[in-house]
Amino acid sequence: MTDETGRHIDITSPDVLEDEVTFEGSLRPQSLEEFVGQPKLKEQLAVFIEAARSRGEALDHCLFCGPPGLGKTTLAHIIAREMEVGIRVTSGPVLEKAGDLAGLLTNLEDGDVLFIDEIHRLRSTVEEYLYPAMEEFSLDIIIDSGANARSVKIPLKRFTLIGATTRSGLLTSPMRSRFGVVGRLNFYDDGELERIVNRSAGILEIELDSEGAVELSRRSRGTARIANRLLRRVRDYAQVRAEGRIDGSVARAGLEMLEVDETGLDEMDLALLRTLVDKYNGGPVGVSTLAVSVGEEPDTIEEVYEPFLIQRGFIQRTPRGREATALAYRHLGLEPPGGRADSPSQSDLFGES
Repeated sequence: MTDETGRHIDITSPDVLEDEVTFEGSLRPQSLEEFVGQPKLKEQLAVFIEAARSRGEALDHCLFCGPPGLGKTTLAHIIAREMEVGIRVTSGPVLEKAGDLAGLLTNLEDGDVLFIDEIHRLRSTVEEYLYPAMEEFSLDIIIDSGANARSVKIPLKRFTLIGATTRSGLLTSPMRSRFGVVGRLNFYDDGELERIVNRSAGILEIELDSEGAVELSRRSRGTARIANRLLRRVRDYAQVRAEGRIDGSVARAGLEMLEVDETGLDEMDLALLRTLVDKYNGGPVGVSTLAVSVGEEPDTIEEVYEPFLIQRGFIQRTPRGREATALAYRHLGLEPPGGRADSPSQSDLFGES
């Protein structure tokens, strides 16, 4: 989809778009009870939070893994709220030097949460600086230089570090081992997405019937953020073309305008599948070659597009590269060649193969 200037708008990207920060905040669940989906992880967190509160301790450090848009940041805010503590939010790329991290850590109060998004992108010097802070709640500061250099240990308040990553395979073993709680967030099923869409429609005072909710949820790529984005855009369509009410036919028309097909694939997804099939005979082809062919970054393909395409069985990873499945051929209206697999072998969606 493009805007009036011709700029590409990635309507089904699970990453936060520029205009969505305030919008997401208004829809963010305030408690584990309000949070839809991820039942096993919610149960674990409820137990850990209650136990930590009963002992009067900070919650153990937590690591949340999984595709973008599933609620890792939301869970961090919920944990802070249920622990009744403050939260500071940053990201791996922002922390360029150890001093940036020190400034955050020394301003935390007892029990506070420090949330680091994209923690796998921390610089090694910053990561090593974080180790004693996580284990001993202290910072080792080097004062002076050369022969006069000496290390000074600065005590910190006991805090909870919550890290979020879409690429858990890129975390170093020393970093991963320092988290006491590790949880993976999975794609949502259609029923869970319906609940999310209906909840958001209620908050935004959107008139949405059950058929409209079903249509939106099944095209949301298993991702809560995308479900809310599609609801917001189809609301605009309904306001202009359908007197503000979203039923099944209005949802379908709005999503067609947005170029989101019946399975949630958008223009870039289809470009990836067509490139695999038309240019490379279904593969295998390396991700770097595929990225050049569609004009996208390899990391974006691996983190944004591939997880859903693999999870839904359109492509598979092999030691030699990416391959289109028989399902991909049929989705493009083509007859799959003989021997083409109908479903992928499900390896780690976020690994390095």
